[in-house]
Amino acid sequence: MKNKAILFITFLSLIATVGFAQEKQPAGGKKADKQYDKYAYIDATKTYERVAAKGYKSAEMFMKLGNAYYFNAELDKANKWYDELFAMGTDVDPEYYYRYAQTLKSVKNYTKADQMMAKFAEKSGDDVRAKLYKSKQDYMDEIKANSGRYKIEDAGINSKYSDYGTAFFGNQVVFASSRDTGNFAQKKHKWSNQYFLNLYSSENTPEGALGAPVKFSKNINSRFHEDTPIFTKDGKTMYFTRNNFNNGKKGKDASRTTLLKIYKATLLEGNKWSDATELPFNSNNHSVAHPTLSADEKTLYFASDMEGTRGQSDLWKVSINGDSYGTPENLGPTINTEGKETFPTMTDENELYFATDGHPGLGGLDIFMAKLKEDGTFAAPINVGEPANSPKDDFAYLIDTKTRKGFLSSNRDGGQGYDDIYKFLETRKLVCEQTLSGIVTDLETGEVLANTKVTLFDDKFNKLKEVTSDDKGFYDMGTVECGKPYYVRAERELYETKEQKITISKTTGKTDLPIQLEKKVKPVTVGDDLAKAFGIKIIYFDLDKWNIRPDAALELEKILDVMKQYPNMKIDVRSHTDCRASHKYNEKLSDRRAKSTVAWLIANGVNADRLTGKGYGETRLVNKCADGVQCTEEEHQANRRSEFIITAL
Repeated sequence: MKNKAILFITFLSLIATVGFAQEKQPAGGKKADKQYDKYAYIDATKTYERVAAKGYKSAEMFMKLGNAYYFNAELDKANKWYDELFAMGTDVDPEYYYRYAQTLKSVKNYTKADQMMAKFAEKSGDDVRAKLYKSKQDYMDEIKANSGRYKIEDAGINSKYSDYGTAFFGNQVVFASSRDTGNFAQKKHKWSNQYFLNLYSSENTPEGALGAPVKFSKNINSRFHEDTPIFTKDGKTMYFTRNNFNNGKKGKDASRTTLLKIYKATLLEGNKWSDATELPFNSNNHSVAHPTLSADEKTLYFASDMEGTRGQSDLWKVSINGDSYGTPENLGPTINTEGKETFPTMTDENELYFATDGHPGLGGLDIFMAKLKEDGTFAAPINVGEPANSPKDDFAYLIDTKTRKGFLSSNRDGGQGYDDIYKFLETRKLVCEQTLSGIVTDLETGEVLANTKVTLFDDKFNKLKEVTSDDKGFYDMGTVECGKPYYVRAERELYETKEQKITISKTTGKTDLPIQLEKKVKPVTVGDDLAKAFGIKIIYFDLDKWNIRPDAALELEKILDVMKQYPNMKIDVRSHTDCRASHKYNEKLSDRRAKSTVAWLIANGVNADRLTGKGYGETRLVNKCADGVQCTEEEHQANRRSEFIITAL
């Protein structure tokens, strides 16, 4: 990307100039230095390159050559000169390790790039970029996992100049371009030798093709830069970036540099835009650029290097209160680094897309997404992967969340101009999205249970959400995090409270968790199985044994308790086996287990005349699992059961 002055806010005060003992001051070096200090990059670069071609070596010269290309986003060319710089073995500031790593990524030398990032982390102390690298050394695996989700092609509106930064406006797409319109008065920007940017618009047809670009508005376009517009949903208000230019005059900071400001305009009758007015938090002493609106249009997000910025440019937000604005707030270290964060876009799904070279990526500016959480903070940014990102600069992401179609800008190889606009279709969402819901029913009857309180807890039992099932027994917890465990608790009068653990799938979809509640008071009568009232499926015995184990005793205590409450109740204990063994063996084994169960109940206070017991072996199977039929262990276990049939009350 070439127009760094307007695009990335690579502010002049941030260009590093570190003093070194030069080996030899080459002829022409003084002149080149003067041009460099005036930021005439293109001329200075040519001069330095001619000097270097004569065999002169200077750490300072290699830094300046590397920086000249680095600041203009020609990272592959910058890599050549940083290679020369590091080959000299001269001590350099930590920042140069970071820049060198970025340029190495641009030529896909990721192994050496990681080595330079490790050196940067070692030398830079508390730099956020270093911490991110240490915590995300597997970042390439993450990028790989997020890749392959886009179909990308040329948008069809590019020129041989810079074209970038789209916005939706009705059925139009508005963008910035420095294309030559044939106006002899048109001025060029000395940083890039490109014409100054104006806003253009193209019709966005239902088929997805863009019409021929036309100038957007005479009232908005000036003699200098305009770019990155954003429109309110009703189409009546626009915010956009412009050079510090008011009433035909350029504003300048203390070093006589014209910086960037955000302006606002209103749509008048006749589809004309009002004169632009600048926002109150603009300043002649810092740049403010690239506005975007929150879903409710009550917050404006933007990029700036204002006081409090931790890097070359940070992302900020400010509240909108009618025609007034709050105090700008920095989005903090989750988003911002010591690098560049710029070109924010907020979607109606509360996803913040932005470009950064401070978070681990593929080289140059990469596009990241950070989800706005309910508490107003942002989740950790996620690299959107290839092919949306490339080893070059990728930025100005825009998406229609309904169609998943959109645009991004890039100076990647194969483009028509300096920066180009690409249209895309997102075939799979970046973030895994899961919803959790289900139906609450009665365990025995299957009746749906309305008005059941259902509570969601995280794995530490922190309460997250509470809902009530509707008249169809349906409850809905909404969106939950993929791959995470949760606990769901259901409570209803006359029913036992039930708590279930559920681990959410790692892929996008819906998690269905049905809940079956047992009644606290369970009516039973003659012929019913008392075991079913307590959900007793089996009284366990060791292999070829019939003595009562401690876990079996726990289940029998429930039967014992009921029989003590109802002294007239009589029980027939019926023990069963599966088919695996002979009929004769199974019959004898089950009979011994039934009689052992009866003996336990008698030993614990039940009169013998209230109990009978018999083993039925494999004669009363509850499923198909007879001899010769292949069944699972679970199916066999269903047959190994004990029944406690009520014979009298």
